[in-house]
Amino acid sequence: MSDELDGLIPHRAEEDERRVHDRSRLIVDVFFDGADATGVASTKDISLGGLYMNTKAELPEGAVLTLRLPFGQDEQVVVNAEVMYSNPGRGVGVRFQGLSEKDRDLMKRELPSP
Repeated sequence: MSDELDGLIPHRAEEDERRVHDRSRLIVDVFFDGADATGVASTKDISLGGLYMNTKAELPEGAVLTLRLPFGQDEQVVVNAEVMYSNPGRGVGVRFQGLSEKDRDLMKRELPSP
């Protein structure tokens, strides 16, 4: 019976259990480009592994975006990110791909403690 129930458990609960990085509540602008969409969104939460951004843009799961996140006046992180889940009309959760050590250090300095 537990095998039957496994298919009914929402994927979002499984994703929460697989999180490696603690999320911080931080609202910053995110400039995104990809999946036939370009725009500006705002983060809901962010970690060294990814973020959730509020956007009305239709971004399908699996799409790869280029994100630009400004920190302070002179610094920014530019990184590719894969859409891991999509809540159409509300936002998407993305996982960073290939975050450089320099960008990781910047984010560690700038992100508030969860």
